[in-house]
Amino acid sequence: MFIIKRMVHLKCRSNFYPFGGVKRLVFPDNLVPWNVAFNDYNPEEYNSPSLSNKPWADPPIDYPKFEPKWNEMDGNVNRVSHMGAYMISDGRPLNIKGRTGLKGRGVLGRWGPNHAADPVVTRWKRSDDGRNQVDPSTNLPILQFCAIQRRDSNEWALPGGMVDPGEQVSATLQREFLEEALNSLESNPAKLARDRKMIGDFFSSGYELYKGYVDDPRNTDNAWMETIAVNFHDEEGNLVGKFPLRAGDDAKNVQWMDIDQSLGLYASHSYFIQTAAMLHGAHW
Repeated sequence: MFIIKRMVHLKCRSNFYPFGGVKRLVFPDNLVPWNVAFNDYNPEEYNSPSLSNKPWADPPIDYPKFEPKWNEMDGNVNRVSHMGAYMISDGRPLNIKGRTGLKGRGVLGRWGPNHAADPVVTRWKRSDDGRNQVDPSTNLPILQFCAIQRRDSNEWALPGGMVDPGEQVSATLQREFLEEALNSLESNPAKLARDRKMIGDFFSSGYELYKGYVDDPRNTDNAWMETIAVNFHDEEGNLVGKFPLRAGDDAKNVQWMDIDQSLGLYASHSYFIQTAAMLHGAHW
């Protein structure tokens, strides 16, 4: 697995939280770590009302019957961070990467780590005669990845999603790709069966690119995103690489996108596709 040495903690420290219109407290980088004294630190708190009574979400932190088991498996809910043990203060988990300028859990369903899985599905960009296309600036072949445009922010991203309680990550990777890139939720039974078999075979082996914290704009002091990003590569382009893409579920658009360092993607997704390019010796 390629290790990204520094996961930037910046997108979750913008001036405004992207949902709810709440202003974050802005402060310099040196005050991000919890072990650095910041006596005046008292940011706003935001807990989205949309989470009320959602069966997949935790209750409010002060709900009397809510007794989570931090840093361990809590029934079928995984409260273990990929990054190691996180601190608890006043009964609340503290973001394992430090301060974000906003208390509460925002729009995230879980207090503490919220686990996701991101399939990085790639193919080579080919000319009409089937040859790999090469970038003239680096003289390296161009790798493409399956990108979806998110409905909530309009940003381009990987077709990933949340790991359901008790679900294996491998199942999440397949489910999210089927729903967002192949629109399986609106497929007829025969097509859905074919798609599931094709994706199941193709996703039977992948390369783990990253496992850990995600610099997601939804992160707060008490709730944050973590993911496992896995690369599934169609070397010859005759499997998923030639399959017609159809946006569905949380995606408004889907396309094969050239991997290049100029791309600005959602959360930490640029890091993941950069790592995929490094893995395959492709243009970046």
